[in-house]
Amino acid sequence: MSKLDFERVTVLPMDEYNQKLVANVHPENWINPQPADCYDLVVIGAGTAGLVVAAGAAGLGLGLKVALIEKHLMGGDCLNVGCVPSKALIRSSRVIGEIWKAQDLGINVSQNYDVDFATVMARLRKIRSGISHHDSAARFKNLGVDVFLGSGQFASKNTIEVDGQILKFKKAVIATGARAVKPEIRGIEAAGYLTNETVFSLIQKPHQLAVIGGGPIGCELAQAFRRLGCEVTLFHHGSHILNKEDREAAEILERVLTDEGINLVLNCQLEEVVTVTEGKQLYFSTNGKRDSVTVNEILVGAGRAPNVEGLNLEKVGVEYDQKYGVKVNDYLQTTNLNIYAAGDICMNWKFTHAADAAARIVIKNTLFSPFGLGRSQLSKLVMPWVTYTDPEIAHVGIYAQEAKKLGMEIETIKISFNNLDRAITDSEEAGFLKIHHKKGTDEIIGATIVASHAGEMISEITTAIVNKIGLSKLSGVIHPYPTQAEAIKKAADAYRRTLLTSKTKKILQFLTKLS
Repeated sequence: MSKLDFERVTVLPMDEYNQKLVANVHPENWINPQPADCYDLVVIGAGTAGLVVAAGAAGLGLGLKVALIEKHLMGGDCLNVGCVPSKALIRSSRVIGEIWKAQDLGINVSQNYDVDFATVMARLRKIRSGISHHDSAARFKNLGVDVFLGSGQFASKNTIEVDGQILKFKKAVIATGARAVKPEIRGIEAAGYLTNETVFSLIQKPHQLAVIGGGPIGCELAQAFRRLGCEVTLFHHGSHILNKEDREAAEILERVLTDEGINLVLNCQLEEVVTVTEGKQLYFSTNGKRDSVTVNEILVGAGRAPNVEGLNLEKVGVEYDQKYGVKVNDYLQTTNLNIYAAGDICMNWKFTHAADAAARIVIKNTLFSPFGLGRSQLSKLVMPWVTYTDPEIAHVGIYAQEAKKLGMEIETIKISFNNLDRAITDSEEAGFLKIHHKKGTDEIIGATIVASHAGEMISEITTAIVNKIGLSKLSGVIHPYPTQAEAIKKAADAYRRTLLTSKTKKILQFLTKLS
């Protein structure tokens, strides 16, 4: 066995919660095992994709030899600097959102409430550490996986070197993920800035915060920090936030963010950051006019770069791009057919659930397809996603503008929440459901939902698309009344009404008169 030779990993602040986190996902006293003669599968990267591949392969009961390599924190972005901490933060901020709406609901709440930012962040760290055992080195060891902590790189066509040891493999999987892109703004490196990898280490509230990027991460964190008491300026280069999202959905969120006091700067060019006595002065231009804002902190929430460095990919014939990552085919094979990739390192979908789904494809294609049991394809996945603002914006399938580019004739059914009883009683009438279906058929090809819990609602439509359940059958599904998910039934009923011919309508009208 080999004693690790690396500096102690820390996650600031190193309080009891982060000490527990590190003890689980990168224990200081970890001793790498003696490598097996040959591994059936070696996985580089212990984020979501890597963990699912390793656990899935080891758990098949086939006696496979599986190795997992991680140089930093097991659990990857999702556990440590992504989904888990961000949703804990958002949950606290939603309480403030409810307080702001309380008076309209007949509840008089004092507006002199106190946000204990340090406690909010401590709760975040406590939740993260409490979940971390699921991704721990000890757990995966108990699952039968050989866990190696250290930097792994390909040494030859069928070997990987880690911590001075050589691991021989039959198949390998690259799952090293991605990181935040460094912004190309003059002076920002010297001034300092936060990313998703550092923002959750804050213990003091930044009174003035600049958020760069109006995509999902930027919008989620801008709203959360605004609700927690920060003055927030959100910068975005486009004419509206969430460029890739349904335009009407993005406009609803824009109004919400503005109403909540976020200074939204669109069509802007960020030019320079200068350190001043008051903090960090960020200069920008909009429509040719130069201006500036002074803040305590700058949070960069735009862009991701694949972690392709240090893997020695050229040595094993794996093609890659510094911007788009490792090149894979539809079966997630790299240009070296014995090496696969999954997750943010190679996919446009940079979601935890996408990495999970890709990992399952890799398990099947590396371990089962050689025995004639078929192969799974990335292009066959139906991928939903959610922007976890308030309201949430959830989507699955294709957008109307995509269908138009593809030359696909579609029809769209929209159910506005101002006509939905539960949304009215919840005072959430601004939301909507849009379902796109192929013209002349009830086949659903896409949907967008704007609602407080749109992420919980989108799975019904995803299930319908995956199982080819059309709007006609959805119309026969009984939904509890009153719920916001009833919008799905209303959309299906709206489709069914289009099927009534003029003759059928006359017969029904005649029967109605007789009754």
